[in-house]
Amino acid sequence: MTLNKQSNIYTVIYIVVMVVVVGTALALTAMTLKPIQSRNVSADKMKQILASVHVTPEKDVIADFNSLIVEQYIIDSNGNKVEGNAFDVDVASQVKLDETERQLPVFVCQLPEDGSLKYILPMYGAGLWGPIWGYVAVNGDGKTIYGAYFAHQGETPGLGAEIEKPAFSDQFNGKSLFSDDRFVPVAVLKKGLKPSEGQEYVDAISGGTITSTGVSNMIANSLSPYQQFLKTLND
Repeated sequence: MTLNKQSNIYTVIYIVVMVVVVGTALALTAMTLKPIQSRNVSADKMKQILASVHVTPEKDVIADFNSLIVEQYIIDSNGNKVEGNAFDVDVASQVKLDETERQLPVFVCQLPEDGSLKYILPMYGAGLWGPIWGYVAVNGDGKTIYGAYFAHQGETPGLGAEIEKPAFSDQFNGKSLFSDDRFVPVAVLKKGLKPSEGQEYVDAISGGTITSTGVSNMIANSLSPYQQFLKTLND
């Protein structure tokens, strides 16, 4: 039977067939690209983690990550290891929970030049226009910062977005997270100001007050649950 191409039935059948064909093609494309997309997301996360220990992969970030990160695990707020994959922990969700309920990822990096271990801890918070996040690498003494990396989703270029630049993150190198065995997170303050509690501090981004405050709050909220773990590193 030959359908009249001008009829409504022909139009409906044509539309249904095209929807099925296009839908199938899109589904197959998505399935094909998903592993590649997942690999790229993982590689970007690995690159950010390594940035906190001042490592910039030249070729294969995944190979460098697997070589330098000698251990990964999850701890609770008491510093005890719990089951799970540290790399897969959704830090954005965890920071919303009470400290005692959080899963806290730890990435242990062994530097090739001297064999020293650095403990990399993830952070997540809120900036002016969206989420901010980062990683802090702590020395084996559990007290001083070896390096830091910060990123953002949509902070203002030239202002809050400057948190991703080394000029800001390098200020954290060598800063202490403890004072007289008391955990005191590094503060981010407007240039010329000093913290009331006497903790270590860095200069805020000029013109990026809200983003800088967000970084300061992120550090305190994200790292506070790690304090018992950090105290055990140098025992």
